Amino acid sequence: KEPAATIVEMLKDVTLSEGEDAVFECSLSRETRQDTQWFLGDVPLQSNEMNEIKVQGTRHSLILRKVTLEDCGSISFKVGQHTSAA
Repeated sequence: KEPAATIVEMLKDVTLSEGEDAVFECSLSRETRQDTQWFLGDVPLQSNEMNEIKVQGTRHSLILRKVTLEDCGSISFKVGQHTSAA
């Protein structure tokens, strides 16, 4: 059985103006797409016209397009039992 992926580079807080794109990135100890999920507060995020979720090797990124004041809050990324938040 493969060892569980862990988060080796945590999310960083970002501050922006309304209408800008917010970019969150973290890196994992190994490549995996299983058991990974982005959240805004407690709400799981999906890739759509407002949110872009990308995976390049061990780097996972979330882009929130044209943020509004309603998007203000905690972004978290979970992989297995590990979580990083910004």
